[in-house]
Amino acid sequence: MKNATQLPLKKTMAMVFGLTGLFTALYLIVGIQLPQLPTLLIFCILGVLFLMPAEWFLIIRQSKKDYGKYSLASAQLGQEKQPVLIILFFASILFGLAGIFSFTILPLENMLLFPLRERLLSFLPTGFDWNNIECIKSYPKNIVTATCVVYFIFNVFIGPITEEFFFRGYLTAHNSKYGKWTPVIITAIFSLYHFWLPFQNVFRIMIFTPMAYISYRKKNLYICMASHILCNLFTTISFVLAVMD
Repeated sequence: MKNATQLPLKKTMAMVFGLTGLFTALYLIVGIQLPQLPTLLIFCILGVLFLMPAEWFLIIRQSKKDYGKYSLASAQLGQEKQPVLIILFFASILFGLAGIFSFTILPLENMLLFPLRERLLSFLPTGFDWNNIECIKSYPKNIVTATCVVYFIFNVFIGPITEEFFFRGYLTAHNSKYGKWTPVIITAIFSLYHFWLPFQNVFRIMIFTPMAYISYRKKNLYICMASHILCNLFTTISFVLAVMD
């Protein structure tokens, strides 16, 4: 298999931020137009219908360009198999590190950015604040249950799996010319790509940089994927328990 076609960093950023910019605009428009549904549910549905398929499409299109057939080859370049126990070992350590950061870095970042966050949210309906548990609980029980189920599936499985193939697979391989800085650059882009959650970038960069770097050194994106899933599983279960209380 030939070496990955290298993408100019400007093209990578334009592709990622253009995609997430369009998606976030769609999310805001639909969320405002459908106040009868929790914005979190709307976000997950739109993610499944638009954002995740777009990322798979970009991977498959690059594979067609480079190898002449539609596949996931462009996201699997240079990847090497690792024993499952090794993957779980690193994932557990990285999950623990993320937990430490969640009790140290995250509260500090939230405190510093609280005024800016409140100012931005003041321009949006209450439902766009996912931390407002009481707002979500105010919807009919069947809608709240559906939101929790869809959010769990999306945030624990669909989102992390897609994003890891896209960022740690496709974009990392096609920006490998930056050497050891590649995982750091791609992690920064990954963090900033969360336009819908713009106030936790320092936290995201700090927890995902070790994940991405170890995956890069071990040439196995499943290390980062497993770590990502563990982090999202913990936060999603905490959210569901709070909403269903």
